Amino acid sequence: MNPTSLLELLTAIEQGKTTPQEGMARLANLPYEDLAYAKVDHHRALRTGMPEVIYAAGKTDAEVAGIFARMAAAGGDVLATRAGAGAAAAVLAEVPAATYHPVARILSLRQHETIPFPGTLAVLCAGTSDLPVAEEAAVTAEFLGNTVTRLYDVGVAGLHRLLSQRPVLAEARACIVCAGMEGALPTVVAGLVRVPVIAVPTSVGYGAAFGGVAALLGMLNSCSPNVAVVNIDNGFGAAAFATSMVRGAKG
Repeated sequence: MNPTSLLELLTAIEQGKTTPQEGMARLANLPYEDLAYAKVDHHRALRTGMPEVIYAAGKTDAEVAGIFARMAAAGGDVLATRAGAGAAAAVLAEVPAATYHPVARILSLRQHETIPFPGTLAVLCAGTSDLPVAEEAAVTAEFLGNTVTRLYDVGVAGLHRLLSQRPVLAEARACIVCAGMEGALPTVVAGLVRVPVIAVPTSVGYGAAFGGVAALLGMLNSCSPNVAVVNIDNGFGAAAFATSMVRGAKG
C-alpha cells in the first residue's frame, strides 16, 4: 500500500499495513520533497485532481530522470512533457515501466487504475505538421482519463475532409483544435458543434505566421463564441483545461 494522504497514512498505520517509522518518513514528504534542484509536489493531485507534471524542456536529462524516479517511487502517476530522446533514455533507465511517446515528446507512467470520463474528447489538427502539438494534447488527455478521438489533417484548405467527420464531432464532449498558418480551423469546428472548442495555435507556417502569433491572434478574434484559446503549441494546457471541464460537467 502506498498512502497518498494524511488520512490514508493514519489508517494504514492503524491497520498495520505501514509501520510508524515508515509513516514518519512519508509525513516528511507531505508538503513536497526537496531534491535541491527541484521541490517535488507529491500531493498536488489531492488539491487539484491533477498530478504535478514535469516540464522537461530546459532541464538536464539527469534532472528529468531524478524527478521522474522520485515521483514514481511516491506511488503516483507521472507525466513529463517536452521530453527529448536523451531524457527518455535517462528516465527509462531509472523507471523501465515508463512509456515514451516520441511524437508527443511525452513520458508517462500509470500506477493507478483510472475510470474514464464518459463520452469522448476530440483532438483535431489542420495538417501533419501540427502532429507534435496535437499528440501532446491527445496523450495528455488520455493520461488524465479521457477517451480520445483523433481527427488529423482536416484543415480548411480541404474542407470536405472536416465535413466528412461531422458524425464523430457530434459525439464529442469537447474539441481541442490545433492549427498554424492563419489558424482558421477552430472557428470552423466551433460552427459545427455545440460543445466547447479549445483552440491551440501552432508555430507552423511561413514568415508572416510569426511563429504562431498570426494563428494566435486569429483564434483570439474568432467570431465563434464557444472558442477558448491557449498559448502557442500548448497542447498540454489544452488537454488539462478540457479535462477540467469534462470532469466538472454533469450528465
